[in-house]
Amino acid sequence: MNVMTERLIQIALLVVIIGGWQLGVAAGVIDVFFFPAPVDIFDQVVTWVADVDFYSHVAITLTETVLGYLVGTALGVAAGVWLGLSRSAARILDPFIKGLNAIPRVVLAPIFVLWLGLGLWSKVALAVTLVFFVTFFNAMQGVREVNPVVLSNARILGGSRSDLLRHVYFPAAASWILSSLRTSVGFAVVGAIIGEYLGSSAGLGYLIAQAEGNFDAVGVFAGILILAIFVLIIDSILDIAEKRLIKWRTSATERPA
Repeated sequence: MNVMTERLIQIALLVVIIGGWQLGVAAGVIDVFFFPAPVDIFDQVVTWVADVDFYSHVAITLTETVLGYLVGTALGVAAGVWLGLSRSAARILDPFIKGLNAIPRVVLAPIFVLWLGLGLWSKVALAVTLVFFVTFFNAMQGVREVNPVVLSNARILGGSRSDLLRHVYFPAAASWILSSLRTSVGFAVVGAIIGEYLGSSAGLGYLIAQAEGNFDAVGVFAGILILAIFVLIIDSILDIAEKRLIKWRTSATERPA
């Protein structure tokens, strides 16, 4: 099945879902109080996009997401590589890491608000906690999956510790790390939105919370749609970066059947 056929199937599925939804609303089968018509949701999105103030909300959520994503990724990769190389340190810190990872992130949101206030950094902190562990576990596992033969050959050739990190460990863990980066994008957005939802005066989460408070299902679904598009755009950017950074990886068309 070629790419064009797959795209046509995706478009057909989208048309069937949205068309069936709209027909169900028109026929009275679907209650618009809980599931508003797709046309009304689209009209709400257009109304928001046409409003200049809407972009300030997008900018705030984008800033929180990007900061939480970058900080969480940097800390997760650094800690994952360190504990992946140091098995003794990993064994010592293992119960503490598992305990911290077991804490529900939603519980941390009010604590961050108390510590950092209702501003930007409480949302960033929550996003960091969501992104960190996803990146951390993948980076640590990627480092541990290094081929021992390649590692031994690099050491025989006189590679220093920094050379091994640069030419052996990081390339070997790149697939793991980039896979976690794509997964953690959604978590970064979730962290920012939950923080805004619990307490803020701006952002997409604030718009959704405001619509929910007014029992405006159209506004809630419009906010969800915008967030989905938001994540898809970031995921597309990461997909391009992944193809550029991992040029050595065998593509699906080159793999043997």
